[in-house]
Amino acid sequence: MKKQRKHFSLEKINNKKASIIVLAVAGVIFFGMLFWLYSEDILHGAGDIFWVYGEDELVEFEKGRVLAIQSDDKRVDEVADGAYVGTQELLVAVKSGRYKGEEMTVYNYFGPLYGVPVEVGDSVTLTIKTHIDGKHSATVYEFNRIPVMGAFLLLFFGVTILVGGRTGLKSLIGLTITVICLFAILIPLLLKGAPTILTTFLTCAFISVVCFTILGGVHRKTISAFLGTISGAFLAMLFGLTVQRIAKIDGLRLEDAEPLLQLKYAGDIPVHLRGLLVAGVIISALGAVMDVAMSISSSLEEVHAANPSLARNELFKSGMNIGRDMVGTMTNTLILAFLGSEFTLMIFLYSRGLTFYHLFSTVFVTLETISGLASSIGMILAIPLTALISATLIAGKKKSGATKKR
Repeated sequence: MKKQRKHFSLEKINNKKASIIVLAVAGVIFFGMLFWLYSEDILHGAGDIFWVYGEDELVEFEKGRVLAIQSDDKRVDEVADGAYVGTQELLVAVKSGRYKGEEMTVYNYFGPLYGVPVEVGDSVTLTIKTHIDGKHSATVYEFNRIPVMGAFLLLFFGVTILVGGRTGLKSLIGLTITVICLFAILIPLLLKGAPTILTTFLTCAFISVVCFTILGGVHRKTISAFLGTISGAFLAMLFGLTVQRIAKIDGLRLEDAEPLLQLKYAGDIPVHLRGLLVAGVIISALGAVMDVAMSISSSLEEVHAANPSLARNELFKSGMNIGRDMVGTMTNTLILAFLGSEFTLMIFLYSRGLTFYHLFSTVFVTLETISGLASSIGMILAIPLTALISATLIAGKKKSGATKKR
């Protein structure tokens, strides 16, 4: 018994050391990429960032607070569900940027599809245009929603930690790293001309390594989950590539690709647009595949702990039984997530009374179908792969019934 305890503690220490090594290497890669992407800003300091419109004006977006409403002609638009339409003339104190402390007369234009009427004391985001002659003017860009979003974000963090405890805290750390990787590393790399699909896949692989290591350390459970995740994401990518080729559609037909294409024509960005569709499939599939892979590998660890005599094929069958229960709900989750994100457009298409052939030949329906099905297939196929990998790592080549024969 003493030797077994000693062996167990030694294994635990080795897992801890391995986790530290993995996270240390990931940290070097992570901060190295950040430094490389933002080295000019780090070394020389990032100056004020302007959006250039034409050649005679510069535009800044700053924060302000409404001091007074000098005129207001808002009215109700009955057709647009009672939304307000009109213009307000405001006195606003600028709270950030080079005009901080100044009071400006600002116009707020709003309608059913843009802007909102504001009140005294509201925080707003301003569009400040500085002309070549030094004169400047400002309008309200939008209501400042950052404080509201920040409050809900803190609420989310609090609920996650309250319910999840230490594991919840680890998941938040993983989520933070995921967001940083996607927005501060992946997107800048793509804008520099990095291959879209390969860069996205490698970034997602990096994210899964870091998140699984933070959650469970270097353990056969997390190794199984990682290998299952990569396999599922890879298969989703292959399916997406195959279908987009057969359906003769790619990232250039995405709704949001047009402004990027205009920038590409202007020579401002070298991003490869054709791979954006499959890149989106990989990112969308990652979360669901990680969830399924970790659930199966963790469940099989518990099954093995309860009955160590189970052989590999028996553990595999248990993993498949667990996975089959996930298929229905997880598939619905992915499909509904894709369709829910474009629910407004779906209502519009349905209201036009389109025929079956017309509707399912539209780019929108094709894109959403490819994205949803590719992600779902990757998630579904990750189930047997993770179950097989987990069973192999846990039981090795142990034969069924070996314990009973003894």
